[in-house]
Amino acid sequence: MMNLYKYTVPEEGKESVDTLLQNQAVRIERIASNTASTQWLDQDEEEWVVLLKGSAVIEFENETTTLGAGDTLHIKAHRRHRVVSTSEDALWLAVFYQENKKVC
Repeated sequence: MMNLYKYTVPEEGKESVDTLLQNQAVRIERIASNTASTQWLDQDEEEWVVLLKGSAVIEFENETTTLGAGDTLHIKAHRRHRVVSTSEDALWLAVFYQENKKVC
């Protein structure tokens, strides 16, 4: 058993990532962000995220989305995006998977 809300807050401007579950089909991560931003990302996997706590701004090539606690977002594989900013207490649950991957 674990508690999603028991984690160490990263340094200002940083993120910390804990892999909670991983197998051939899926990877689930807890991501804590403290006024963090990222470079542009182009992932091979689909990503579904829920912002559990705090706020964040995500930029896609043609739009910007602001997220608050409880908001979810599905990011298709190879959709370029970046985190523009987060609050000091942003906490994410991210689920990564491959759309057409078959698991035996």
